[in-house]
Amino acid sequence: MVSENVLRKQLEYVLHDTSFDLGEKYEGKVRDNYRLNGKRIIVTTDRISAFDRVLCALPFKGQVINQTAAFWFERTRHIIENHLIDVPDPNVLVARECRLIPVEMVVRGYLTGVTTTSAWYHYARGHRNFCGHVLPEDMKKNQAFDRPIITPSTKPEKGSHDESISADEILRSGLVDEGVYREMEGAALALFAYGTDLAAANNLILVDTKYEFGLLEDRLVLIDEIHTPDSSRFWVRNTYEDRFARGEEPDKLDKEYVREWLADRGFRGDGPIPAIPDEVKIEAARRYITAYEMITARSFEARSEDVLQRITHRLRNPM
Repeated sequence: MVSENVLRKQLEYVLHDTSFDLGEKYEGKVRDNYRLNGKRIIVTTDRISAFDRVLCALPFKGQVINQTAAFWFERTRHIIENHLIDVPDPNVLVARECRLIPVEMVVRGYLTGVTTTSAWYHYARGHRNFCGHVLPEDMKKNQAFDRPIITPSTKPEKGSHDESISADEILRSGLVDEGVYREMEGAALALFAYGTDLAAANNLILVDTKYEFGLLEDRLVLIDEIHTPDSSRFWVRNTYEDRFARGEEPDKLDKEYVREWLADRGFRGDGPIPAIPDEVKIEAARRYITAYEMITARSFEARSEDVLQRITHRLRNPM
């Protein structure tokens, strides 16, 4: 495990943003994307977002997310093709350029969450139909569904909020061709099942996640990221049952820690963002790194260094 001293020192070098001469740039909440010669160079920064807002930057977060995504991309090629070509730097991924499908496939195995788009947020307010799924009465927060459910959301323009939506609404709107959508459903459930099994073998619960897809010519391709602590919730498996029985929150290894810290201070996306102290940033980084090590069964290689300088050196030669 990375020491607190290393994490604290890396606060000086967190990667907030980039500006490379690598072609057309598109900046997402966390990733800086550069389109060049049919490829997409994706730089995963240390930015963290929650409630559809960029909050701050965490030590080593971009490295964790990028390397975790690469780990899963390599292990799920038997389920569906993905856009990964190369990982030239711990924070950089080179991918094939694909045509984005403007729908995220959210797969949920448990009734949980604090955001306004979460299943628990709606359930606690009396709603029992969530994205076309009729949920049973008397469920408790953090309880498992009988089987995973898909609750899609629209992929909005930058600055807009994700909107949960049912499969029927997607098909009626024409956002996605029905054949492609059904293929996305099948891939999402297969990926979630595979991720659930691998996580369980490493003492984790894959609680929920999101998948993004694109089209490469006429082929469906998995893009963006997969099963990272940004796109997924992970709980520690061997403490879940006892904590659930006592009505306690699970041991969490994802960005829910930061979401809950903000929600406890009344922030759910609107208004000024509360100042996040270094102690919270360090604890969040520790959870991200722990998730990486448990998911991959690898030690996280943390070097306290200027991340932007390192990436600049790695990308010196055009791709």
